[in-house]
Amino acid sequence: MGHHRGRERKDLVGEHPFGDTGQLILLLVFLIVWIGDSFILKLSTMATQYVPVSVRVVLFLVGITLAGILAQRGLSIVFGEERERPCVIKKGVFNLVRHPIYLGSLLLYLSCLLLTLSLLSVLVWLIIIAFYVYISRHEEKLLLARFGSEYEDYMGEVPMLIPWTKRRKT
Repeated sequence: MGHHRGRERKDLVGEHPFGDTGQLILLLVFLIVWIGDSFILKLSTMATQYVPVSVRVVLFLVGITLAGILAQRGLSIVFGEERERPCVIKKGVFNLVRHPIYLGSLLLYLSCLLLTLSLLSVLVWLIIIAFYVYISRHEEKLLLARFGSEYEDYMGEVPMLIPWTKRRKT
């Protein structure tokens, strides 16, 4: 969630000006709806009777583990090393998707949904997905402006958010 806000780094391109604030607001809305529906009101959690709690807990744990790995590895690649010259980052999790940190966030939300099967929370999650796609596209415009055809080639080789949805060029 969000990005490092230290000194300005010349090797980083930037992000949407509302990106961090939007992520925080949507996280709070999601938590209010998810906790309210899943544990208090139980307005839309009727599907839990069809999926055993053990299955839901395993899915939750697998999901948050994957989310944590994606986010941690993505953050460590972007912010853990300062590059002498700005470049398109293609290594590690950035070879799987162009926005692994955002994918990690989306998987965290999905994991919560799988735990309680709150349909109201799914509606909020769909809004969150749309927001992440929006800020990803904004950041990609910045990257295209800075790196041109190199980033365009990367976009053709690696999917935005869903792994294995594009064929790699050979």
